[in-house]
Amino acid sequence: MTSLSRRSLMSGCAAGAMLAVTGSAGARASAGTTTSDQVADGSHPSTADTSALQAAISDLSHPPATSAQLRVEGRGTHWYGTAGVSDIRSGRALYRDDRFRAGSVTKAFVATVVLQLWARHRVDLDAPIGRYLRDLLPSSFARITVTQLLNHTSGLPDHQGLPDLSTPEEVLRHRGDRWTPQELVRTVTHSPLKFPPGTKQEYRGINYVLLALLIEELTGRHYGEAIKSGILRPLNLTRTLLPGDDPHLHGPHVHGYLRMTDKSLQDVTTYEQSSSWGEGELVSSADDLFRFQEALFSGVLLPPEAMSHLFALPPESVHMVDGGPARYSMGLQTATVNGVTFWGKTGDTYGYRTRMFATRDLRLRFVLTYTPTPLAASEDMINRVVTLLTA
Repeated sequence: MTSLSRRSLMSGCAAGAMLAVTGSAGARASAGTTTSDQVADGSHPSTADTSALQAAISDLSHPPATSAQLRVEGRGTHWYGTAGVSDIRSGRALYRDDRFRAGSVTKAFVATVVLQLWARHRVDLDAPIGRYLRDLLPSSFARITVTQLLNHTSGLPDHQGLPDLSTPEEVLRHRGDRWTPQELVRTVTHSPLKFPPGTKQEYRGINYVLLALLIEELTGRHYGEAIKSGILRPLNLTRTLLPGDDPHLHGPHVHGYLRMTDKSLQDVTTYEQSSSWGEGELVSSADDLFRFQEALFSGVLLPPEAMSHLFALPPESVHMVDGGPARYSMGLQTATVNGVTFWGKTGDTYGYRTRMFATRDLRLRFVLTYTPTPLAASEDMINRVVTLLTA
């Protein structure tokens, strides 16, 4: 068994079948309860299955967390459950259209827009990024191709000059810091490439900062506007946005918290997101991510030739820098658990964790989002959920 943890997924069926999503973005479920929506064939999830799933997300001690939401569809069932509260001060229940910070799920949206531009012949995936972003990178870096940014085989060096956020106190101290994307890019230009582009794979957020800048160069608009016109408006994802300079979450939302070294719990919901520009600043809801997942995998957002790129891993000769097999395609990650191969994306940011995965044919899919309080939380919850779903 391979777990669907961030490490294993940033470690390791025919497309086309689309399951009907029932219920609406405004449907409500109280904290610690479940809802099971009847599907087209009239079936319901079994009591045993839903009880086990509810128990899996209700254990908010492993890892310590203040809330969890899970949406599951598969095997003729559609189920939603919650645990905990959205705000520990008010005790407010969680709702399926509550906003939360989705972290690196942002990359799936950015990659989708790049592939949409490729399908319209606006960008050549095999072209060096220096063709589009002139004078931004050293000449030896400018030969990295768009594909190598998309699938994390660029070889870009480690950052230099970013603050050390190894303690929760440091996270709070720096949560108002502002960065421009150009400043973020400059932090990786002080050392040579770590490996020749295209020869190894290493997951790096800076790849998607460059891709977001590419989108802006090609469209003449903020990359968030391109995501809005290419994805959010067509799918009516009204709870999803790129926050820009606004560090707050507005309207009904889930609060994120961090446990300090003195054991106090601090609210980290308000956080300047420019350090995650282009690669980790998405705000969304469980319902919106479920709809995005369905539309992306069923070919609503991309034509068939672009879909083949979406699910294409690098050549077998390319391995992760730790020696494991490559596990990133263009905006997605893959892993096989108990014989079931999932594709999707993880998202982690301070106080929030999101896991959005499906089989390629959408026969089994889920969105799990929860709010762990340790700075480095275990993957116990996602492992419990996926073990149940693949048993």
